[in-house]
Amino acid sequence: MTLTGEQYEISAGPYDAIVTEQGGSLRALRHDGRPLVLSHDADEAPPAAAGQLLAPWPNRIDHGRYSFDGEEHALPINEGELDTAIHGLVRFGSWRVAEHEAHRVLLTHRLLGYSGYPFRLDLSVEYTLDDDGLTVRQSARNTGTRVAPYGHGAHPYLTVGRSLDECDLLIAAGRYLETDARSIPAGDPLDVAGTPYDFREPRRVGDTAINNPYTALAGDGDGRAWVRLSDGEHAVALWAGEGHPWLEIYTRDDVHDETRRTGLGAEPMTCPPNAFVTGVDLIALKPGEETGGLWGITAG
Repeated sequence: MTLTGEQYEISAGPYDAIVTEQGGSLRALRHDGRPLVLSHDADEAPPAAAGQLLAPWPNRIDHGRYSFDGEEHALPINEGELDTAIHGLVRFGSWRVAEHEAHRVLLTHRLLGYSGYPFRLDLSVEYTLDDDGLTVRQSARNTGTRVAPYGHGAHPYLTVGRSLDECDLLIAAGRYLETDARSIPAGDPLDVAGTPYDFREPRRVGDTAINNPYTALAGDGDGRAWVRLSDGEHAVALWAGEGHPWLEIYTRDDVHDETRRTGLGAEPMTCPPNAFVTGVDLIALKPGEETGGLWGITAG
């Protein structure tokens, strides 16, 4: 048995993907055999959160401490150098397969009360492939007795097999958050116009370093906001749909191995980093309520 557990393969048309038992993660996605996301070996823990699902919060909580519904909570710190609680509680847990067909797989995970998060959630993720690419639906139902703070995200790294420096990038978003030295957002969203973070029209990434949340997403006719990476010959695009008003964009500048700046973190999120502290777009999920969202990846 591999470190990441069972490997669930799906395919449709020119696309194929592998989803893992560990974390319900997207380990691989290909189009005509060409990788669209950075992958890793089945017997290797996902490097830099590659392909992982982030719940019940995406990104970071400052010092792991937050107040909700009149109570103070302290989460275990799992990013010691920055003193944060990062990427939720479920990305290394076992997710059970509920349905598996040739073109789709549905996985579920029950999150019981946890230190600093005394709430109960039933989570699910459905990966579906068709001729247009991958569609992912993430959802959560509060199966406990208390209102629960909730947010989710996902952490694929888009790739065309070349350095980001040589690629053109589109980010359909009009505002971004500045972050401090500990990657915690500071202040209100700023207009991207006139800044290095303006990619509303495709342009070369060059040496631009990004590790910022974007919002004011500009949806197309289907309500999808796009991130597109291209080297002129190949392209890959992620869309954020229903339930995802935020995108974290990350150029992997602080990853110090051969994959540095070879993949673009394009992370659809229901809320920005540190939402448990700030309350920005934080979901207060009542007992019995369900919430969810859609995102996907396609070639070109």
